[in-house]
Amino acid sequence: MTPTPVRVAVSSAGALAGTYEPGPERPEFAVVWVHGFGSHRGGEKAEAVRNECARRGWSFAAFDFRGHGESGGAMHELRASRLLEDLAAVRAWLAERGHTQLGLVGSSMGGFASAWFAKEYPGSVVGAVLLAPAFGFLDRRWNALTPAERDEWRATGRRRVANAWVDVEIGYGLVEERERFAPPHLVRGWATPALLFHGLLDDTVPDSDSEFFLRHVDYPHVELRLLKDGDHRLTAHKDAIAAAVGAFFADLLEE
Repeated sequence: MTPTPVRVAVSSAGALAGTYEPGPERPEFAVVWVHGFGSHRGGEKAEAVRNECARRGWSFAAFDFRGHGESGGAMHELRASRLLEDLAAVRAWLAERGHTQLGLVGSSMGGFASAWFAKEYPGSVVGAVLLAPAFGFLDRRWNALTPAERDEWRATGRRRVANAWVDVEIGYGLVEERERFAPPHLVRGWATPALLFHGLLDDTVPDSDSEFFLRHVDYPHVELRLLKDGDHRLTAHKDAIAAAVGAFFADLLEE
């Protein structure tokens, strides 16, 4: 079945572009793919997870954050709080279709956003699968700058980010929220089953982000799988990850 293109209104900033594929099994449940910084709702990992959901008869949805892919908004308006606003809009849209229990699968920045969303809406999230989750990306981006670079960013409100995948400008508002979204606040009181994957060859998000999470949450139902040959994208492991996603959520739905 080909996923249906959909649009989800979010505040006054236009709409989120997404795809939605309803499934016959467990109609109250849906898996949501949450993409990373500068990425979009498509890609090989998302497709592998979608195929796994289709095999199990589960509903699947994926959406572009504002400023990404085909959604409205601009990248320089990116803030962690806006990521959560976007996920809240997706949650409401899916709830209107009977999907009140969500399984989140987030990659990199999407892992960061999924985790914080699960922290704030534990009653709506059955579990979270986090791929190279960038828990510390706000502090890391700020701490990598010189005092002069910080002053320039603060004064202009914009900073260019260019790498092999993106060439964009981000706003100062992104790092203004770094204290609110610090990793120690995330782990305190965590109460959602989680399965994390991280590659030891990841040169974008250090595996110490995931190890910190694992070591400091008190909640017992958290597992970290380190992949010795895994890079940040983890595309080479997409099929194994998708199968693990299916098994993880299936176990949770049986509880």
